[in-house]
Amino acid sequence: MKRRHMLKVDRLMLRFGGLQVLDGLSLTVREGQIVGLIGPNGAGKTSCFNCLTGIYQPQSGTVHFDGRDVSHLPTHRRARLGMARTWQNLGVIDTLTVTENVMLAGHQRTGYAALAGMLGLPGTWHRERELQRDAAEIIEYFGLDAVAHERTGELPYGIRKTCDMAMALATDPKMLLLDEPASGLSPEEALGLATTLRELRDRLKLTILMIEHHVPLVAEACDHVYVLNFGQLLTEGPPADIQRHPEVIAAYLGGTAAETPEPPEWPLKPEGADHGTA
Repeated sequence: MKRRHMLKVDRLMLRFGGLQVLDGLSLTVREGQIVGLIGPNGAGKTSCFNCLTGIYQPQSGTVHFDGRDVSHLPTHRRARLGMARTWQNLGVIDTLTVTENVMLAGHQRTGYAALAGMLGLPGTWHRERELQRDAAEIIEYFGLDAVAHERTGELPYGIRKTCDMAMALATDPKMLLLDEPASGLSPEEALGLATTLRELRDRLKLTILMIEHHVPLVAEACDHVYVLNFGQLLTEGPPADIQRHPEVIAAYLGGTAAETPEPPEWPLKPEGADHGTA
């Protein structure tokens, strides 16, 4: 039996002036899947995430999440429905500790207004203790116990990246959108992340869509992969098929599919690539 759609994107069109960023993009993520979104820098991956989460408003197209049309909902309302994301350039607040960052992310679930919290009205202290307990559980799960009370700005990039993921989990999401979760990790740590993502999916019944340049991670973790190039869907399919697809190889390395008959070793990176744009 096919699982229901958790995310359904239909013909997104996004332009900035004369630049066509997304050109009729459609994709589907089913409940409980881990789906990869890959492609060369500038392919439109992060712009796609920004449309899904309400940061950008595309000129046309629709986004359905958990059976509901969210195309015109603001970001905070999509988050309340269960959509959470991490950021390519991190969403942590450097001046707060790891615990404070994770608790802050969970505050949308407190059930009381900001003013009530500031005044310490009855009931708020109990919810704060619950938030602290939940944050401690998430921090322990991600192995951040030793740095729980350290300011995030003083921590290595890889740990801050993990904190960013912990913050997303603190919102109690139905779906995680991860923007380059392996950035800053060693190859061994990146492959370990594949195990973590599968555990999150199975243990918490999460659906995951991730942008990632580390193709071995995508191959290890993902059930399905979409490949973008110049804002269009180049191809989609199981990771094993994507790794052998000649047009995918050509998009990453340049040239044409006919010029790359034998797949090279992965991971592939675009010529002159960095992680500054996506």
